[in-house]
Parts: sequence; structure tokens; C-alpha cells
Amino acid sequence: MWDDAFPSFLIGLREGLEAGLIVSILVATLVRADQKSRLPQVWTGVLGAVALSMSFGAVLTFTAANLSATAQESFGGALSVIAVAFVTAMVFWMRRSARNLSGEIREKVTNALSMGAGMLIVTSFLAVGREGLETALFLWTTARAAGESTGPMIGAGIGLVLAAGLCWGLYRRVLKLNLTRFFTRTGIVLIVIAAGVFGYGLRDLQEGGVLPGATSFAVHLSQSVDASSWWGTLLQGVFNLTPQMTWLQTIAYAGYLVVVMTLFVRGLKAARPAAKPEKAEPQQRPAPEKQAEAEPRPAQKQPRKRPAWVVPAAVVAVPVVVAGGVIAVSGSKTDQSQTIAVSEADCGKGFKAPKPGRQSFQMHNTGNKTSEVYLIDPSTNAVYGEIEGLAPGTTRDLVATVGSGSYAWRCVPTGGKVTTSAAIQVSGGGNVTAVAPVSEQDLQPALASYRSYVNKGLATLVTQTQTLQDDVRNNDLDAARRDWLTAHLTYSSLGAAYGTFQDFDKKINGRADGLPQGVNDPGFTGFHKVEYQLWHGASASDVQGNADQLVKDVQGLQKAFPTQDFDVSDLPLRTHEILENTLQFELTSDTDEGSGTNLATANANLTGTGELLDVLRPLITKRSPRLIGTVDADIARVRKLLDAQHDGDNWTPVEKLDATTRATLNGATGQLLEDLSPIPDLLEIRKSA
Repeated sequence: MWDDAFPSFLIGLREGLEAGLIVSILVATLVRADQKSRLPQVWTGVLGAVALSMSFGAVLTFTAANLSATAQESFGGALSVIAVAFVTAMVFWMRRSARNLSGEIREKVTNALSMGAGMLIVTSFLAVGREGLETALFLWTTARAAGESTGPMIGAGIGLVLAAGLCWGLYRRVLKLNLTRFFTRTGIVLIVIAAGVFGYGLRDLQEGGVLPGATSFAVHLSQSVDASSWWGTLLQGVFNLTPQMTWLQTIAYAGYLVVVMTLFVRGLKAARPAAKPEKAEPQQRPAPEKQAEAEPRPAQKQPRKRPAWVVPAAVVAVPVVVAGGVIAVSGSKTDQSQTIAVSEADCGKGFKAPKPGRQSFQMHNTGNKTSEVYLIDPSTNAVYGEIEGLAPGTTRDLVATVGSGSYAWRCVPTGGKVTTSAAIQVSGGGNVTAVAPVSEQDLQPALASYRSYVNKGLATLVTQTQTLQDDVRNNDLDAARRDWLTAHLTYSSLGAAYGTFQDFDKKINGRADGLPQGVNDPGFTGFHKVEYQLWHGASASDVQGNADQLVKDVQGLQKAFPTQDFDVSDLPLRTHEILENTLQFELTSDTDEGSGTNLATANANLTGTGELLDVLRPLITKRSPRLIGTVDADIARVRKLLDAQHDGDNWTPVEKLDATTRATLNGATGQLLEDLSPIPDLLEIRKSA
């Protein structure tokens, strides 16, 4: 979030300072000209500019939300390019005008005073409104690039507050600030940020089909660069540099940066010799006003005064009303007002054809049973959106993206009859991917295959632990260390079944953490207890009892496993959970009791994840063909990093990895976890099937 806040902080600070300086100069000029009575006119213009800027931001947000996915990409890309043009012009304008800003504004105020109240309102409105519109556009663009609005809004808010404080200090003459230097340095940073926004905008236009080359990559570092690391997140959030960049995106980024930065720096060098300190401003009053004071005017009938609140209310209301009209015409209000009935008798009542785009449907349970609700494609039962546990008499929002296709509601009351509404056809939108539902029967073949894999693994494990037991009995502790690792890796490769091993897992692979006596606690048994003894100089006779107990527990698990319950819905969860434990325990060396083989265990966990993915592969491929390819590439990357850290049975201990290697390994595992995370939702058992 905070990495996304910096660009918005800088634009808020800079644009806020520009607008604030203009307002400060307007106010100071009027005060020094004894025209304090005209100050409300300035604030009216400022208020109108703020209302216009906020209304513009609302129009961007709500109209974009009602576009198809492809149109959203094109719309966002075009506005990103426009935002870059505005920011670039602003940077050069302030570089040129910072020294003479006060004089220019005072001249405009003087002219406005001679032309009446309306012109003073217009002057302040135009001066502040330009900055406000630029700020709204740039904030919308950065929020869209970040994929969230919290960070950019917080950053912009902090920047605007700081800018207001600086302007107050400058106005009260309690603060001195070299404006030329400030705008020059922030301008350089903004040019770098704008280069990233420019590249991101062109990438959006490519994805929207406006520009070619969407699949022609100049930079493709996804397999070697950890996008989830702190520095990767920072580069993406601040500079919009990503592991994958197309040729157009890369050339545009580099070209903009080189050309604009060169022109900016060259302009600084050219302007430097002519720079002179500003002279103290003369204390003069506008001549027309002086004459007006000196010459009494003939008595005239005073026109009826309008209330003081009318003009400020109008300048605020006009942009708000216009923005509301634009948003209403875009269709969001109509779509969001749909209330859909949910019950056995009235499932889908009130549903009418929505316009394409992001929609929010109000689902109201009019029945007497708690219900699950699905927005589906009735021809395939694929799910666009869902709500679980909608209680009788309650209303909740179901948010879904609507594209071209067939839509219907399916209501599944608890203990009641499943009902489906009439289908409605929607046209004119883009393609929206729906999730094909998974039933318990769909997962049964995968569960059977995995049970078979675990049963075979347990048979092997019994033999391997018995070999370890024999090594200890024969007082061959070197062989015992080798065979301990072999057996432990076999157990670690059965990771998806951890949840069904019940109490056996604690006995076989429990840790000393949290036990009252630590490694000496009687409750500390299994592989890690034997590991501690073998690598801490215990005698064969000391190890014997724990080795015997390990064999007994493994044999007990082998006998119990076929009769243990294995919730079929847990199967997809294990694709993610195995490596979560790996990242938390193995790659931190938290489970190392002396052998230094945490990386070997991580490798075995990776094998277990791969086995699980193999049995689920047909279901995943059918629902997300690209996802399984991405995950396979991630696994290959992590495997390659792990393979580089061992020679036969000798593995590099985690704590002896250099900082770069360790960070790369953690990052690659984190990326794999991120790419695995959609699988549980993708294969969630849904009653809509």
C-alpha cells in the first residue's frame, strides 16, 4: 500500500503547493490592496474548482466501472497517456514560471478587480481548477495501476495537507522555501514516475486491442525476479516497472525518460545564467480603485442584492449535477438498483437484463430458509458470482462482472429444493470468464488417486524407518543419519495428507516448540527427536528407544490411514497449505534440530505439492488453462534453486545461504504460493452444479 502512496503523495504535494501558492498570492494581493471584502469571491472560485475536480474523479470512477473489461483497459490506457501529457506540461510550466509566478498572478488579480466580481471568481476558479483536474486524473490513473485506492488516496491526502501547511507558512512569512529548487527537484522525480505511467498506459491500450504487440515481450523476468519482494513491490508501485514488459512499453518508457529528462535538464542550464532574485514587491494599489475612492459617485438606486450563498452554492452544484447526470447516463444507477428475490418460489424475481460491466445486485431472501445464491450461465452451470448463507429476511450485495452471454439465478435453500430462474441474454459486452462448478463427485477420482499415492508412500516409509532402526541397533550412527534423511523426506512428500493423519503427525513429525522442557520433554518424539539425538552426540543406546517408537507410530499410521476420513473438499486446500508450512518453518530453519537438511525437506514438500497438482490437473486445466502452466513454471524455478544447494545427500543449511540466494528462494516460493492461491476457490465444491 505505501509503495503505491508515494507517487500520489508527490503529485498531491506538488499540485497542492501550486494551487496553494496561487490562492496565497490572490489573497495577499487583495489584502494589500485593501480589498478584503473581495476575498469571498476568491474562496467561491476555489470551492467551485474543488467541486469540479471531485466530480471529475467521480465520473472517471463510475463510468469506467460500467465498461466491459476490454473497454476498461482501453479507457484507462488512454487516460494514462493524457495524464502523462498534463503532468509533463505542468513540470515544464513550473520550471519556467516559478520565479515569476507572483507577478503573473498579481497582474491577473489587478485586471480582474477592474472587471467586476465575476472575473475574480473565474480567475481563482481557473487557476485552482487546472491543478485540481490534473490531480484527479493522475490519482485515478495511479489508483488503477495500483489495483487499489487506499494507498494513493492516503498519499495524496498527506501531500495536500503538507502543501497547505507550507503555503500557510509562506503566506505568514514564517517559512522560507526556494520554490525554483523545489519544483526542479520534484519535477525530475515526476518525470521518472510519468515514464512508468506512460508505459503502463500503452500496455493497457495493447491489452484493450487498440495497439498491437500485446504478446511481444522485450523483458520477461518472471522466472528470475521476485515480483512479491519488497523491492519488486516498490519498483512496481512507484515506477511501474514489472517483470514482464512489451517492446512498445519498454521503448516508450526509455524514450520518454531520455527525451523529456534531456529537455528538462537542458532547460535548467539555459535558464540558470538569467536567474535573478525577486525584488521586493511594491506596495501599490490598483489605480482604478484609487480613483474610485477619490471621486464620489452620484447617488443611484441600489439594485436588489442576491443572498450571499447563491453563487457559492451554484458553483458547487453545477459540476456535481453534471457529474451525476453523466454517471446516470452511463447506466450504473439503473444496474445497481436491481433487487433480486431469493426463495424456492421466487428465485431471481426482479431480475432484468443488466448492461455489461461491473454490477452490484441486491439479493433479498424472501423465503424462510437460509440459502446459497449463484449467478450462473445456465448452459454450462459456470458461476459468475455467489453468496453463501443468505439468511431469511436479509439483503446482501452480490458483485459480478457482466459480459456478453446467458445469465440466470440459482437458489439453493438449506434442506430445500434447488430452483433456477429464467435465463436472460446480455449482448454488447466483452468476454467474462466464469468458473465451472465442481461437485463432490468431480473430486472423488482425484481423492482416490491421492489415497493410493499415500498408501504406497506409507508402505515405503515403514521399510525405511525399520532400516533406520536396524542402523541404530547395529551402532552404525553414520548410516542412521543417512537413512534418517531418506525416511524423513518420504514422510515430507506425503504432505497433502497431514490433515488426515490426526494425532499420528504430532507423534511422527512433532516439534519441540512450546513443550515445557523443549527437546528434553517426554512429549517430543518422532523424526525430529531422533534427528536431535543423532546430530548432538547421543549414543546408539540413547537413540534406540526413540527409533523403536518411531517405527511403531509409522506402522500405526499405515494401519489407520485407510479407515481415516479425508474430506474431499480439503484436497484443493492442500495445494497451498503444504508450501505455506514450508515457507514458515523449513525456509526459516525453524524445524532444524541439527541435520541442516531443511532445504531437502522443502524439496520433498515441493514433490508432494506436485503429486497433488497432478491428480487435480484435469479439473484445474478445464477451468484455468493458463494457471496450471504458470504454476508448473513456478515449481520448476523453485526446484532449480533447491537443486543448486545440494551435492548428493549433503545439503546447504538454510542459515549458511547468502542473503541474495535466501531472498531469491523465499521470493520464488512466495510467488508460487501466490499463483497457487486461486486453486481452492477454483475447485470449491458448489451446489450450483
